[in-house]
Amino acid sequence: MVKAILGKKLGMTQYFKDNGELVPVTVVEAGPCVVTQIKTTEKDGYNSVQLGFGEVKKHRLNKPELGQFETRDLEPKKHLREFKGLDLELSEGSEIKADIFEVGEKVNVSGISKGKGFAGNIKRWNQHRGPMTHGSHFHRAPGSIGAVDARRVYKGFKMPGRMGHNRVTERNLEVVKVDLERNVLLIAGPVPGAKKAVLEIKSVNN
Repeated sequence: MVKAILGKKLGMTQYFKDNGELVPVTVVEAGPCVVTQIKTTEKDGYNSVQLGFGEVKKHRLNKPELGQFETRDLEPKKHLREFKGLDLELSEGSEIKADIFEVGEKVNVSGISKGKGFAGNIKRWNQHRGPMTHGSHFHRAPGSIGAVDARRVYKGFKMPGRMGHNRVTERNLEVVKVDLERNVLLIAGPVPGAKKAVLEIKSVNN
């Protein structure tokens, strides 16, 4: 059974399991999410469910965005994501909360990783530096970027550039605790993104 929800990363902490094991966990505010649209093969060419998460003021949306909610008589949502293959029985306007997951269940968590800015080869690609003493003038600069007779740099060559701010998925993470009163999930281990980053949490499809 495929289940999914949107959430917001609140930070990390520690949690003691019933057997006394200490586990580092990420605290995620999971939902509540609202089903804003259900797409079908007959009308849209494929099947998916669009979920909305987070409050937003109406004046911050343009007319097409606002119209999508007004035609369905729904409150505007800040973040919209589509999920394919959800097995939940849903209709437009349905609410999804953290209780769709159970303790011990495995999930995949996707998000945008932290941006590191412009980084050199050593930080970005884990390359080695040159000697720092004995008259060496080669410290942290990249080495050769190609042969003389090639007269060009090959595509995909590892060079300095912007690092991070990519979509990353951490797989097979365990749900350690479900707090329905606060709509919070405790997920074992780290997940992508900075604090307040939007996450997509999806059950592992076995």
